[in-house]
Amino acid sequence: MNEMRAMRLHGPGEPLRLERIPRPEPGPGEVQLRVLACGVCRTDLHVVDGELVEPRLPLVPGHEIVGEVTAPGEEVARLSPGQRVGVPWLGWTCGECDHCLAGRENLCGRAAFTGYTRDGGYAEFCVADARYCFPVHGDDAQAAAPLLCAGLIGYRTWRLAGGDEPRRLGIYGFGAAAHILVQLAVSRGQRVHAFTRPGDATAQAFALRLGAVWAGGSDEAPPEPLDAALLFAPVGALVPIALSHVRPGGVVVSGGIHMSDIPSFPYRLLWEERCVKSVANLTRRDGEEFLALAPGVPIRTETRAYPLEQANEALADLREGRLSGAAVLIP
Repeated sequence: MNEMRAMRLHGPGEPLRLERIPRPEPGPGEVQLRVLACGVCRTDLHVVDGELVEPRLPLVPGHEIVGEVTAPGEEVARLSPGQRVGVPWLGWTCGECDHCLAGRENLCGRAAFTGYTRDGGYAEFCVADARYCFPVHGDDAQAAAPLLCAGLIGYRTWRLAGGDEPRRLGIYGFGAAAHILVQLAVSRGQRVHAFTRPGDATAQAFALRLGAVWAGGSDEAPPEPLDAALLFAPVGALVPIALSHVRPGGVVVSGGIHMSDIPSFPYRLLWEERCVKSVANLTRRDGEEFLALAPGVPIRTETRAYPLEQANEALADLREGRLSGAAVLIP
C-alpha cells in the first residue's frame, strides 16, 4: 500500500484537511519514517494562521516528530530500519556557506524547515534528512515528541541566556517549552520565576508544581531582580517589561520564531549593559546535547494525545490556551 493519511494545509487560515496522499519515498541522504507521534507546536500555529508567510503549499505541518526508520535512502549509513529517531524544525542545511562552516548552521540562508518548507509529521509517514535525525531514548514516543522543538528551542534559549550561570531566571509564557525547561533549570539549582497570562491560576499552579519558586501574571513584578529572562510568549510588549525586571548586566532572550511588534521603550531599560537576544532555529549540537541530558534530569513531559484527524482541534486548544503542557498527534 503506497498511500497514507495526512492532515494538509492548502491556504493560510484554512482548516487542515484529512487526505490520502502518496507515501513519500526517500532520496539520497534521506530516510523514510513511520510517524509514531508528532507534537503540536506554537510555530505550527504561526504557519497555519499565516503569520509565517512562505510555507510550501499544500503542506503537511508538524516538526516535533518521533518516528521509526522504515526505509533508508542511498548514502545513508548510520540509520537502519527499526531505529527510533526524532526530527526537529531545522530539516536541511547546505553545509557550504560561512554559517554552516562556522558551526552556526541554524543561520544557513538556504535552510529548509520541517513542516514549513518540507512536509512534516501530521501524517502516517514522512521523509527526513538523515543528518537531522536524532536518536530518541525510551519507548514513549508521545512523551518524547515535545522534546524535538519545545525542548530543543527551550534549551538553546537557556544556553544563550548563559546556561546554568544565571541564578534567578524568569520565564514568560508557561507552555510546552517552559514546562520542559523549568525542570532542567531547577535541576541545576536555578530559582525560576514563572510569568503567565494575567489571572491564569492553572498555569501558575502548574509552574509551582514543577519547581518554580514564584509564579504570577506577566503584569506583575517578581519578588527579586532577575539575572535573565526567557520569553516564549509571542508578545512583543513583554520585551520592555522583562527588561524592567532584569538586573544590570542581565539578558532577555526571545525563544520564538514569530513575535508581535516590540513597542518603543526608554533607553534606561536597556542601559547598564542589559542585552536583548533572539533565538533562530537550532543546531545539531543543541539536539545531541539536550536529548542526551534529558533522561538524566529526568525531564518528564505532560502531554495530551489527539488522533491525527483531530489536528485542527489540537491547534485550537493551543491557540486558546486550553493546554497545560503539550498536545501530541498520534497517527
